[in-house]
Amino acid sequence: MVSTTALEAELAELAGSVPDPELPVLTLAELGVLRGVSVDGSGRVEVQLTPTYTGCPAIEAMAADIEQVLHAHGVAEVGVRTVLAPAWSTDDITPEGRRKLSEFGIAPPRPHPADGPVPLTLSVRCPHCGSTDTELLSRFSSTACKALRRCAACREPFDHFKEL
Repeated sequence: MVSTTALEAELAELAGSVPDPELPVLTLAELGVLRGVSVDGSGRVEVQLTPTYTGCPAIEAMAADIEQVLHAHGVAEVGVRTVLAPAWSTDDITPEGRRKLSEFGIAPPRPHPADGPVPLTLSVRCPHCGSTDTELLSRFSSTACKALRRCAACREPFDHFKEL
């Protein structure tokens, strides 16, 4: 018999492997929106998700994709619950997620310092050439959580995942 804790960890790994519908280069675990998985006494599975911002239109697609993956692995009853507290932050993106964003041509959000003052620099590093000489073209890009920027050095436009 598999312990509930081991089963929950296995189901969390499956749910976390689902690609984000707006940024398919990242999994939900790498994006940091998967908050937990629990199994009750009847075998019902509940998955907790926190959207990147309140009203995020992708949350419904995330829930449907998680349900599909868990059903395909034999879970009969799945519920996905939206959890708004604690709020999601760009600090929840894993180092692997940040690496993948950069490789995909999206400047990852700058991490907030764990302690000490927030740096005053507003520079965003170009994911193409690494220059910090970049300019804001639009506060919004293909999704509300990204801004459109251009590098002054290589002249390439790129998305920047905004810090929250």
